[in-house]
Amino acid sequence: MNFAKPNSQFVEVGSRSPYPKQRLNTDSLKAISSVPCLQARVFSMTACIFKSKNHNTDQDSLQEEEDEIDEALIDELFQQQIPTGIGEEDHHRIFIVHPDVKWGSKKQYLTTAALQMDEAVGLVNTLQNWTVIDKIILSTKTPEKKKIFGKGNFQTLTEKIRATAGVTAVFVNVERLSPSSEKELQEAWGVKVLDRYSLVLHIFRCNARTKEAKLQISLAEIPLLRSRLRNEVENLDQQGGGSRYIMGSGETLYEVQQRLLKERELKIRSALERLRRKRHLLRSQRKHKDFPIVSVMGYTNCGKTTLIKALTGDAGLQPKDQLFATLDVTVHAGQLPSHMTVLYVDTIGFLSQLPHQLIDSFSATLDDVAHSDLIIHVRDISHPETVNQKVNVLNVLKNLQIPERLFNTIIEVHNKIDLIEGYQTSDPEVISISALKQHGLDVLKEKIEDAVVRSTGKQTMTLVVQLNSPQLAWLYKETTVQAVDDVGDDCTANVKVIISQAAYGRYRKLFQVT
Repeated sequence: MNFAKPNSQFVEVGSRSPYPKQRLNTDSLKAISSVPCLQARVFSMTACIFKSKNHNTDQDSLQEEEDEIDEALIDELFQQQIPTGIGEEDHHRIFIVHPDVKWGSKKQYLTTAALQMDEAVGLVNTLQNWTVIDKIILSTKTPEKKKIFGKGNFQTLTEKIRATAGVTAVFVNVERLSPSSEKELQEAWGVKVLDRYSLVLHIFRCNARTKEAKLQISLAEIPLLRSRLRNEVENLDQQGGGSRYIMGSGETLYEVQQRLLKERELKIRSALERLRRKRHLLRSQRKHKDFPIVSVMGYTNCGKTTLIKALTGDAGLQPKDQLFATLDVTVHAGQLPSHMTVLYVDTIGFLSQLPHQLIDSFSATLDDVAHSDLIIHVRDISHPETVNQKVNVLNVLKNLQIPERLFNTIIEVHNKIDLIEGYQTSDPEVISISALKQHGLDVLKEKIEDAVVRSTGKQTMTLVVQLNSPQLAWLYKETTVQAVDDVGDDCTANVKVIISQAAYGRYRKLFQVT
């Protein structure tokens, strides 16, 4: 690619697109950079393309590039996509507005407005240096309208927000605001307006540490960026500049930005697909080693990580009392009473009223759940919204198309019983525990063992083993050995094992056992 000289009026962008080479004059380039939702970073993209053109492109290096996902590329994609107005300051002073819907499809029947407000406050407090300076619950019969509230309530709300000193953003506790609604509210209140989708995405962004988490968050931000792009271009249109064709390109400003955003989305999906293949390979290796996989799921901050730490004794796990502390799937080995080794999978927590795009973006992570042998559903039984939280978790699991046999064998665990004096459940299938105090864990382990044996088709067998052969060592490596009884002077022993059909077939073939 040829770059324009510093004093030239033109630069080139987007050589990898299906369009002809394009030339943007410097005025148009400034226009692209001025659109907040993309901050197009044309120079950064072209520099990246220029760099790749000059690399050695022999077959080996191409294969290496295919196999290894560049950390720098992921960080660039992650940093380029910060949605406008979120995270641009180190702190925010938030005014929370909760629309209390009185009837219709958007009314919440399993909770109350006060409890929903408590969760909204918890979301804001999750972020460092963000504080709630005021909050209000306001009834509405028209949640679908741009301003959400009726004329009188909206006027009262606007006066209250404008009279509150130091407000830097308003959090409207709804699933998703339309771009036009967001624009109108920002103009009325004079500050940034957030919904649950944008706020939770920002929490995710602050907690992202791994390649996979960063990529999945970047993908989840695409719809937000795309809707804001349309909004910004509409503003430019009103100024007479949004639909103007870029000189020599045959594309409008909006089309150029849409294409840049689409190219970025394709890069993210490609990198995620490579990570998905790697995860599939790791999953296959675990299956080959015959370790049962137990996925631990639940509403955010219900105690999943604390439970896994209690079950495995993994000192490396550091549970946090905050929402969305876990964004990545992590796997931890633990032993059941029979000495069988199982792998516990710690997963991302769920939250009510989140658009399906957010869950879809984390489908690569949640793939592990569908391939597990057992699911444990952890509930914070001390939480006032525990019933509503259960419904939300089960709805997400259904949307993930979890196999029916897996869905029907979920073990429900009531956690944090130490916070409720004398707690007892009326459901005999439910296990009540305190993961923090380690109460009830022995009963839970026995329940897990019984369910795992049934779901994996493992069976308990007593095998006669030649002690002067490698048989016993093989059984210790490939099965769960429960007991070894020496039967006499003929160098044999009765070995009680828990073994899968596949492992038993390999044992018979290897040692020619009939």
